[in-house]
Amino acid sequence: MRVTGLGHAGLFIETAAGSVLCDPWVNPAFFGSWFPFPDNTDLDWAHYGRAADYLYVSHLHRDHFDAENLRRNVRKDVTVLLPAFATDELERELRALGFTNFLHTRSGTPVERDGLRIMITALTGPGDGPIGDSALSLDDGRSVLLNQNDAHPLDIAAIRDFGEVDAYFVQFSGAIWYPMVYQLPHSAKKEFAARKRQGQFDRALRYIDAVEAKHVFPNAGPPCFLDDELFEHNGTGRDGESIFVDQLEFLRQLGRARPEVAAHLLLPGTVAEPESTACKLSHRYTEMEIERVFGEKRAYLRDFAARQQPALAAERASRAPALPRERLLSELKQWWEPLLTRADRICAGVGGPARLDVGDVPIVIDFPAREVRLWDGERCRYTLSTSADLVATNIARREVDWSNSLLLSMRFTASRIGPYNEFLYVFFKCLSMERIEYVENYYDSCQDDGQDIELDGWRVQRRCPHLRADLERFGQIEGEVLTCTLHGWRYDLSTGRCLTSDGHDIRASAVS
Repeated sequence: MRVTGLGHAGLFIETAAGSVLCDPWVNPAFFGSWFPFPDNTDLDWAHYGRAADYLYVSHLHRDHFDAENLRRNVRKDVTVLLPAFATDELERELRALGFTNFLHTRSGTPVERDGLRIMITALTGPGDGPIGDSALSLDDGRSVLLNQNDAHPLDIAAIRDFGEVDAYFVQFSGAIWYPMVYQLPHSAKKEFAARKRQGQFDRALRYIDAVEAKHVFPNAGPPCFLDDELFEHNGTGRDGESIFVDQLEFLRQLGRARPEVAAHLLLPGTVAEPESTACKLSHRYTEMEIERVFGEKRAYLRDFAARQQPALAAERASRAPALPRERLLSELKQWWEPLLTRADRICAGVGGPARLDVGDVPIVIDFPAREVRLWDGERCRYTLSTSADLVATNIARREVDWSNSLLLSMRFTASRIGPYNEFLYVFFKCLSMERIEYVENYYDSCQDDGQDIELDGWRVQRRCPHLRADLERFGQIEGEVLTCTLHGWRYDLSTGRCLTSDGHDIRASAVS
């Protein structure tokens, strides 16, 4: 097996039984905010697109699904390995680009094609990407590979049953806007960012320990930010207030925590040939170039930004003009109010009005009343503020997932009173009746199954109220606080209250 890193989550996997092109992202994403780090624009994308026997796109986030690269460079008769998502949106998007040959998979079920064993583990909860994320397992008879992407699969045992993993491509760096966009004192933002970085590392470490791969490659991150408005979000920020740990920083931290793990730096163009305990690694970059990328990161990124100014200018020119107040309100009412009518669990979960400031127009999404209207001066626990052209563009494009456009762009500010509210952000991911119906049915089907476990002197429900992780495996108790280490959600066991988000209380009692 021969694996070429393509940047971010991109991989080109060559085996005697065929080659697989994974998540080939090169063009800026999320309103021109995100770029791959390091620069991968000089790779021969047409070569990888022609040479691939299989195409695998893990999910629809645009740092994984690069429509322009797929349209321009990947041959359309390639066999697409399709995750078993609850909706067919990924297949529809790929068909619209001209792809016609699909291998539909069942989650967690291996399939063999011409000597290559393939398994895709699909995640389908509201918190998983845009209603879906996935991980890929491959076995060519000599080596087993696990490509995690952004997925946090819950059943590692089933993945390990596929085969003892030789090469594990682990997601390690943040893909979220928290806490950078929040209106917080600098000291608080710095503290929350440090916690977030540590939480990301702890999660990656838990997966590394569980997978027990012979070789580990940090992958699927980080992005970089080349627009002047966002430049200070790069890496860990000016003073530790950002969350985007780079590959070398992660490898150093991993080396301190698990010196016995064979971990390797994967950059655009790096070729890795893992087999048993050996791994031959060939970098496209010289040692001096690698030192400049990571040791002189700001200068490297400024040069990268200068090269990308035409792309940034083209993105800005593609945005729709701001809408007049009356039309803006009318468009959102006609679009969102029918969705709110169906969104019983979302509306109950948000539990109050949320404010969306579009330029100088303050709009309220009144979840209890199922209404979109102008703000009337009432207190709102949640406020998002962004520019009018971005909202107008999402309206013009009928963007059904604002998390996958506006929110991940980090071109907004946010404030809240109290904890994070998952339901609010799920609404912004589900701006179509198809998605609303799916999510409402998902919540209905995921009620607590009544199973309890004993953990460090407490009896607690077995499944985490967030995404039903098995707390016997992922639960960690300190004092009276339980942390689900899969996603970092925390619960006060003495009261059952979720400390991370409203509406996710846990059943718990002390063992007498």
